[in-house]
Amino acid sequence: MARILVIEDNKANLELMTYLFKAFGHTPLTARDGEEGLETAYREPVDLIICDIELPKMNGYEIARRLKSHPTLRQIPLVAVTAFAMVDDRDKAMAAGFNGYISKPLEPELFVGQVEAFLKADVKPTSRAQATAAAEDHTPFRAEAKNIIVLIVDNTQANLQLMQGILEPYGYTVITRLRVDEALALARESPPDLIISDLHMPISGYDFLTSIKADSRLSRIPFIFVSSTMLYEEDSGRGFDMGAIRFLSRPIEPEVLLAEIEACLRQNSV
Repeated sequence: MARILVIEDNKANLELMTYLFKAFGHTPLTARDGEEGLETAYREPVDLIICDIELPKMNGYEIARRLKSHPTLRQIPLVAVTAFAMVDDRDKAMAAGFNGYISKPLEPELFVGQVEAFLKADVKPTSRAQATAAAEDHTPFRAEAKNIIVLIVDNTQANLQLMQGILEPYGYTVITRLRVDEALALARESPPDLIISDLHMPISGYDFLTSIKADSRLSRIPFIFVSSTMLYEEDSGRGFDMGAIRFLSRPIEPEVLLAEIEACLRQNSV
C-alpha cells in the first residue's frame, strides 16, 4: 500500500481523505498549508501527493512547479483535488505540472479508486476486491452494518461528506439531506434504521426530533444528535428528554462514532 501526502487546508475534507485512505490500507501524511506541504514532500518519502489549489502561504500551482523542477520529486504523481471545475482550471493545473485532477465535492465511494489510478504498480492494490477487503478487515462493525440504512441530516455539506466517508466503508447504507423538511419526508416514505442529525440548522434538530417522535412509524428509530455547538449540559439534557438516544460532540473520532452507532442499534434491538 502507499504513503500519500494530503495538502489541504479545509479540516473536514482533510479528515475525510485521511480516513478513507486509512480505511483502504494506505498511510496518509497531512499538511494544512502550502509551505508545510512542500517541506513534508522534501522530508518524507511518499508515493503520491494530493494537493488543493487554493492554500494558505503557497498555492497548489507553485507547489506543482517546485516539485516538478526537483530532480527526484518530479517523479511522484501529483493530483489536484479542488472545487475549481472549469475546463480552464483543469488545463491550468495540468500545465502547472499536476498529473491528474479530481473535483470537489468528493464522492467517498469513488475517491480512493480515483486516487489509486495514479499510483505506480508496485504500491497499487492488485484489485478493488483487495482494497475492499482491507477496509473490511479494518473493522469489527461490518457484520452489524449489513442492510443498515442511516439517514444523516446536516446543513453543512462537508459534515455530510465526512460522516458518509466514515460509515460507508463499514457497510452502512448512508442517505444524506441538507434540509430537515426533505429528511422528514424521506423518512416517512422509507423509514431508516438510524437517524443522525445536527442540532443547529434553519429548522432545528429539536424540531426534527419532535416530528420524528410524533410519527408512530418513526418514533422507535434511534436518533443521535451530533453537534459542534453544544456548549451547555442542558442542551444534551433537553435532547435526551425529547427522546434522543445519544448526544455526541464534534470533533469525534471515527472509531468512537462507529462504536456509538453499534451500541445504539444493539440497544434498540433489545
